Amino acid sequence: MDTNLGSLEACKSPCNDIITTPSSNGTVSTIQKSPSTQSLASSESTLGSHLARRLVEVGITDIFTVPGDFNLTLLDHLIAEPKLKNIGCCNELNAGYAADGYARSRGVGACVVTFTVGGLSVINAIAGAYSENLPVICIVGGPNSNDFGTNRILHHTIGLPDFSQELRCFQTVTCYQAVVNNLEDAHEMIDTAISTALKESKPVYISISCNLASIPHPTFSHEPVPFSLSPKLSNPMGLEAAVEAAAEFLNKAVKPVLVAGPKLRVAKACEAFIELADKSAYPYSVMPSAKGLIPEDHKHFIGTFWGAVSTAFCAEIVESADAYLFAGPIFNDYSSVGYSLLLKKEKAIIVQPDRVVIGNGPTFGCVLMKDFLSALAKRLKRNNTAYENYFRIFVPEGLPVKSEPREPLRVNVLFQHIQNMLSSETAVIAETGDSWFNCQKLKLPKGCGYEFQMQYGSIGWSVGATLGYAQAVPEKRVIACIGDGSFQVTAQDVSTMLRCGQKTIIFLINNGGYTIEVEIHDGPYNVIKNWNYTGLVDAIHNGQGHCWTTKVFCEEELVEAIETATGPMKNCLCFIEVIVHKDDTSKELLEWGSRVSSANSRPPNPQ
Repeated sequence: MDTNLGSLEACKSPCNDIITTPSSNGTVSTIQKSPSTQSLASSESTLGSHLARRLVEVGITDIFTVPGDFNLTLLDHLIAEPKLKNIGCCNELNAGYAADGYARSRGVGACVVTFTVGGLSVINAIAGAYSENLPVICIVGGPNSNDFGTNRILHHTIGLPDFSQELRCFQTVTCYQAVVNNLEDAHEMIDTAISTALKESKPVYISISCNLASIPHPTFSHEPVPFSLSPKLSNPMGLEAAVEAAAEFLNKAVKPVLVAGPKLRVAKACEAFIELADKSAYPYSVMPSAKGLIPEDHKHFIGTFWGAVSTAFCAEIVESADAYLFAGPIFNDYSSVGYSLLLKKEKAIIVQPDRVVIGNGPTFGCVLMKDFLSALAKRLKRNNTAYENYFRIFVPEGLPVKSEPREPLRVNVLFQHIQNMLSSETAVIAETGDSWFNCQKLKLPKGCGYEFQMQYGSIGWSVGATLGYAQAVPEKRVIACIGDGSFQVTAQDVSTMLRCGQKTIIFLINNGGYTIEVEIHDGPYNVIKNWNYTGLVDAIHNGQGHCWTTKVFCEEELVEAIETATGPMKNCLCFIEVIVHKDDTSKELLEWGSRVSSANSRPPNPQ
């Protein structure tokens, strides 16, 4: 994954120039060079240009926007910054999803909407970013500063003189809220909001009164103070105690294993985890929502640990281990397959971004994950017993049964061909649904990106996220796997992909309904109206931009479509509608769905 200042993980090198300077107290501040800093440091620098400068300094070069009368002047000043590009989206929900996808690649993203009607529309995407620990800066053009406290009723509100409804809604899904309705403290509030987003790896909310964006102020007009963040530090004594206890715990184990969790990204500890795997020789797996954070070409990688629907032979090794270290796990009903994991607390070391819990014993706070994993790597004895056990029982996966000529296409055949498309120059976006399970089985080549939204699981997320991710890393070709039901929620922003000249390949898997819901609990509500999806995208294209669409029914047509998409149409947005049977699902979804259904339908406990 490509990273930038404020990145949620440290798997790759930053993609912009970074200066690291020691401060007077010995801490290190990280500052990005902003070519536009001097141009904006004139006597006419305004609140809007200050915000634009800060966004550029933390690594944002694209903002995802939907205009409204309260944010128009602010948008003028944002897009006047030469290093900031406006990406106009079809609706606020998709703008938020795009900022989410952008943040996954760049480390931070931003969207700009208008007051209440825009804010309450984008809030679902912001909630998803909060659940996935993504620093998204949600900027809202707010009411005129003169209207606060006047008991007036404004448009775009629910008809009450209280303007705080939007703020109250955002308080539960953001880690900081700034309502800028005067110039005196605007500089501090904006800087604090952005800093908090990066430090906490959570979204923030910034509301800026519509009449303030164009006004100069001394705090914006002087030579600006470059943006900087003081790094978090571990408590040295706590770190040493945690490492000593963990080393003793693991060194006496016979067959220990490592499991990577999604909070590795927040902790910027991906490299430290691999260092630990290298030094210890333990086998390692990933939780499903951590796929893509850790290399899968490592000799000790054993697959995805997802309980009963794990990669073949992976769960058996993890659950039979006498000690397991989970780095940044999230255990919920989905990741635990309806609370059915066969794990024991007394065997586990749980490492969170800032604390370590060892078995049933002590908890060590103020210990950063990356420091802990790196220090622990130096104290462990090499032990590859668990990997040798895995190697003994491992049997390579077979290929799908060969299709008969012109046989209706099967999903497992589709993903066999998608596997062959992957390289370091691609990235996979998996929509909520059966794509979770099919994409989870893809073996990612080194450098291949991978993203999906497991904690929040909002259908339709992938369209906006694909837009944002592809905008952040134009050198990669994004391959998005989207079900027909999810696509119907957010299809409009294929339009924005075309406007931006993106070259994504979208596989629209058309099986006539919400398949993941069918396997949890079936009913007539899971059947949707079928669309002519290729016809819809052709209509959206409307002869403007580079787009190619096709509909495939069998393997021969799929092979031809992929050859075209990766050959003559490699610089186009390619939309491939794949027609499959409504009951053609992965075996993992069948197992997972029954277990989640069982968990959902538990009767009430006696009161």
